Amino acid sequence: MLYSVKEVEKLTGITVKALHHYHKIGLLLPCEISDAGYRFYGEHELEKLQQILFYRELDFSLKDIKKAMDNEPNRFECLTEQKELLLARKKRIARLLTTIENSINTTKKGEIMDKSAMFKGLNKEEWENALSKQKKYIEDKYDYDILKTEDIDVEDLNKKAEEAQQFLKSISESLTSGIKITDEGLQNLLKNHITFLNDNGISLDAESFAQQAKFFLEDDFHRNMLEAQQVGLCYYLYAAAEAYASLK
Repeated sequence: MLYSVKEVEKLTGITVKALHHYHKIGLLLPCEISDAGYRFYGEHELEKLQQILFYRELDFSLKDIKKAMDNEPNRFECLTEQKELLLARKKRIARLLTTIENSINTTKKGEIMDKSAMFKGLNKEEWENALSKQKKYIEDKYDYDILKTEDIDVEDLNKKAEEAQQFLKSISESLTSGIKITDEGLQNLLKNHITFLNDNGISLDAESFAQQAKFFLEDDFHRNMLEAQQVGLCYYLYAAAEAYASLK
């Protein structure tokens, strides 16, 4: 069965203009052109168009779509690859929707959202933007580059941001509940957090973690970042970290 450009437009939602452009750049050729110049598409072309639309959903440029499809040996492998890419996007969108929902809820309550929670589910470019102020501050004040953008591991950063969110939330709740810094439950929170960091490529012991907490307390940028989440959080975290280190 053959379909005219109008029929394809009605069937897929792709405009006639887009179909003509796809033809012009060699991305999707009609299977037949009538003597009058009308373009027609068959089942194979519709399958190919489906693949193009999947790639477009993944924000591939037309140039990259053509390159990807030229390198695909068959439809099955192409669809399998696209499925994996779409599932990865679905997972990321789910994280972003959770982040947005949390942002909406905290805004309604007049609260300030945990900074780490604000960055859950970001991609590489979004992480670069999110960390740009902190990166510039550290470079200007301490002449140290905290982030080499070419080394950004998006999944790793998202995982660490999620853990950091939960950790700081628990510390903040301990503070507002009046829990002593020597409390066993609070000390276990620090222990588990340090263990997580060590398991994920950040080498810290109790003493170095306490030094890091002291740096956060003494540095304006990081102290303000923590205090924006909960007044007294930065000092409380430092005192708890010092107590933890002294027990080791």
